Amino acid sequence: MTRYQLKICSFIKLLLFLFSANTVFAQAVDGVVSQRQFEINARADQALQELFDTNSNAVELFENAAGYAAFSATKGGFFVTVGGGTGVLVDKASDSRTYMRMGTGGIGIGAGIQTFNLVIIFENQFILDAFKSGGWDSSATAQAAAGQAGISVGSSFVDGIAIYQLTDKGLMAVADVASTRFWVADNLN
Repeated sequence: MTRYQLKICSFIKLLLFLFSANTVFAQAVDGVVSQRQFEINARADQALQELFDTNSNAVELFENAAGYAAFSATKGGFFVTVGGGTGVLVDKASDSRTYMRMGTGGIGIGAGIQTFNLVIIFENQFILDAFKSGGWDSSATAQAAAGQAGISVGSSFVDGIAIYQLTDKGLMAVADVASTRFWVADNLN
């Protein structure tokens, strides 16, 4: 072989190596994304089951809803609070899943860290689609279901949504999402 032919063969080998390395890397990334989606789905299923176990009204709303979103989140701070989490938006008509993130912030009295699950049930397709596209007005405050304290709450949607915040102490009576933003997690879809 001539020197020129050796260079061409070496170049082809390099291209084949880079192509195979890229394929292996892409498969590894897909595996990580699939694992993350699996974890998010499992936490969403767990949050829904916990909600249904503590509130029969939520089951009734869920059965007639267009879809739901379930997020696992952590919030903490000292006078200024910040938080965030990940979750999934499920369109019941198409059974499609959109993986999302949430971020929250505010100012208030108190300090500490709180881990919670947030379940949002959407009354109709219009509200669900608005939430997915970022057009949902998160200044809404909705009543949540009864927790371990046995607080009684009506069985209805408020502005097309029902919000439930579940903590390790049970379901909170009011879930305030006044300063919360939700967006599609491009790297998880």
